[in-house]
Amino acid sequence: MADKLLRALAFDKQIRVYVVDATQMVAEAQQRHKTWHTATAALGRTLVATTLLAGTLKGDDRITVEILGDGPIGHIVADGNASGDIRGYVANPEVALALNADGKLDVAAAVGLPGTLVIRKYIGDSEPFSGQVPLISGELAEDFTYYMALSEQTPSSIGLSVLVDTDETVKVAGGFMIQVMPGATEETIATLENRLAKLGRFSDLLDKGLTLEMLLGELVGEDQYEILTETAVRFYCDCSKERFAKSLMSVGRQELEAMIHEDHGAEVVCHFCNEHYQFNEAELQALID
Repeated sequence: MADKLLRALAFDKQIRVYVVDATQMVAEAQQRHKTWHTATAALGRTLVATTLLAGTLKGDDRITVEILGDGPIGHIVADGNASGDIRGYVANPEVALALNADGKLDVAAAVGLPGTLVIRKYIGDSEPFSGQVPLISGELAEDFTYYMALSEQTPSSIGLSVLVDTDETVKVAGGFMIQVMPGATEETIATLENRLAKLGRFSDLLDKGLTLEMLLGELVGEDQYEILTETAVRFYCDCSKERFAKSLMSVGRQELEAMIHEDHGAEVVCHFCNEHYQFNEAELQALID
């Protein structure tokens, strides 16, 4: 089943809810970057969070997320748009740490504190909006929740889950973002808090085969939500050989000539999707000409 993002309202429009199944997206990221299990969980959670935040955008708006921690994984970068096209990478994909005290993948240790979460939004033709907060846990869900409260003044609850199988493949990945709208009653907020406390791991619910509609019911109650939109989401990178050719032209004639005479060609690798592009001597000469 294809990955998708649901946007919904709940409790008579007092609550906004986003729920995403990103299993195939995170699986493709794992395959492209050959990440080890702890790195897979960290990158996967970042991709899920980026998908949820991109779900708040419209039209051609875009978002870029950077996680700059002090751990062995290095930085994580992801970006996405309102159409559900998401991509991302991690600086060091070969991180596989021992499980934490709770028996879960130790994303916090891989990301490392101190650190910073930076989010940039590109809305229409206006100047990019940029917000950043210190990482408070490194588990990422709490960090994105903290960002929403501090930088965007939107009380939110965010859940991010990636379940990695014993063979390093991604079993399930997904998450949710619940936002409290102005005017929400204390009763509604208390009901939500109680439901979230009993929810358990989101990935376990996905692994049981629950649909996103069922998961919405688990989050807010079966008769409490109204689905507004459904968007297909995917790992997608818009890189191309033509685009990298323009980048190569910017390095200058001397550099290109050195690539021809010393290396007899060039290879360019896209950070975001790990696609490799080869340029032979004739193609490099054509760029010089």
